[in-house]
Amino acid sequence: MPTIILNKKVFEKLVGKKLSEEKLKERISYLGTDLESIEGNEIHVEVFPNRPDMLSEQGFSRAFSTFVGTKKGMAEFKVEKSGEKVVIDKSLKDIRPYTACAIIKNLRFDDEKIREIVQIQEKLHVTYGRNRKKAAIGIYPYERIKPPVYFFAGDPKKVRFIPLESDREMTGLEILSKHPAGREYAHLMEGLDKFAFFRDSEGKILSMTPITNSHDTGKITEETKEVFVECSGFDFDVLSICLNIIVTALSDMGGKIYSMDLEYPDRKLTTPNLSPKKMKLDLDYINRRIGLSIKESEAKRLLERMGYGYEKKNVLVPAYRADILHQADLAEDIAIAYGYENLKEDIPQVSTIGQEDELNVFARKAAEALTGLGLIETNTYNLIDKDVQTGMCNVDMGVVELIDPVSSEYNSLRKWIIPSLLSVLKDNKHNEYPQRIFNIGTIFKKDKKNRTESGVSEAVRLGVMLCSRTAGFTEIKQVLDFLMRMLDIDYSISETEHDSFIPGRVGRVSVKGKDVAYIGEIHPNVLENFDLDMPVSCFELNLSDLHEAIQR
Repeated sequence: MPTIILNKKVFEKLVGKKLSEEKLKERISYLGTDLESIEGNEIHVEVFPNRPDMLSEQGFSRAFSTFVGTKKGMAEFKVEKSGEKVVIDKSLKDIRPYTACAIIKNLRFDDEKIREIVQIQEKLHVTYGRNRKKAAIGIYPYERIKPPVYFFAGDPKKVRFIPLESDREMTGLEILSKHPAGREYAHLMEGLDKFAFFRDSEGKILSMTPITNSHDTGKITEETKEVFVECSGFDFDVLSICLNIIVTALSDMGGKIYSMDLEYPDRKLTTPNLSPKKMKLDLDYINRRIGLSIKESEAKRLLERMGYGYEKKNVLVPAYRADILHQADLAEDIAIAYGYENLKEDIPQVSTIGQEDELNVFARKAAEALTGLGLIETNTYNLIDKDVQTGMCNVDMGVVELIDPVSSEYNSLRKWIIPSLLSVLKDNKHNEYPQRIFNIGTIFKKDKKNRTESGVSEAVRLGVMLCSRTAGFTEIKQVLDFLMRMLDIDYSISETEHDSFIPGRVGRVSVKGKDVAYIGEIHPNVLENFDLDMPVSCFELNLSDLHEAIQR
């Protein structure tokens, strides 16, 4: 979890109340964050990843001030029209297709405010932006820019500018090898013939996103009074929230927010949009989840204490909150406002003896064996892009799709583990080889026999993947041999076919007559789809079926 350093004087001024150090420690912890220490004028706080809006003095103070009662309800922000525009070129479609932008005026920067801006930008890059892959942020002195701004894809061998904190002009390609940020994030540009750039109407380059700003037009100083802010990436909704987090922080610094018109090839949009999202409050659900019986008036009071608005049985969710997706999220915040320390313990009137689930014990033994063999365990999401687990893997299979996905990256439940591991390899091409990884997780399939209420059945599977110049069937079979020997299980392999694997280099693993795994070498077409240059061999083992087979 990210740790931020809050300036205590700035924090107390924004909150509007000075608390004793003991009370400050208590209240910060009760808010749902983890206070690490208070050292002089510095407050070190660990913020959970689901609250990127709290990664700054301004955002944290905004949440804290309503929690301790110095302010009430949802903060309101005014957005004025600037009349300026950003033109997004169609050439960015497969590179970095979206951006959300704004202008902030009437700012007064000093060393402290510049530190605060750098901190929120860096923390958002690492967490919400997934190390700039999901979202990259640029903040520029607007006085040095001549609008309109153009977002385009350019030839990195030809586009030249002076990168931030450098003293000489470089091409885009030179920046990747000679500039510190270029070397750190060069892996994000692999396989691209063109890079994404921002420029103004006079042709001055503002930045090469997601790598670095220009030193001439992208460095904030104490003389800066107006800034142009952009967030670029692959999901417009994600970028909009990211922009909202930044502009509201700048507004709390005293700035005035101005919108910009975005001219996409097929539509026109205006950002930022700071209108709150409405969610119908399901009070019965809230009470069941928390174990209370609060009335609507009490729920309204508690929601306002957590920075929400409330209107005609609808909760008004601030535009900078990225974590509110379901009634369960509202229930969590109401519980925080009510106070976990005030919830009464209720001992069940049942006498039982606790015992760890046998399948979990079995899975842990498998993980320990693989870790002992030198493999690295990864954790991946249950949600995945449908195309990643079907089209990119050369297979046509029915998967459980979400009706209203928040993002196209997570529009279906995963049906198997191998696509997730291939995505991990794709994201780690910049790390050294060999890469030997495994993942134990839940997979989801449509329940054709209607044995479940949801129509979806679940199973626990183990995926193991080797990636190196020498990765082949023999090497992955040696890993399977070792694992089965450690688990004291006899197995057999028979020839089979699978479109994700190389024909003749794939087998079906059986235990006591039950098919429990596929093993083999990944097909070159699949490797190409995931931009992988090294051979990959793997197996996917159904731990639920395997455990059931040996239990019988």
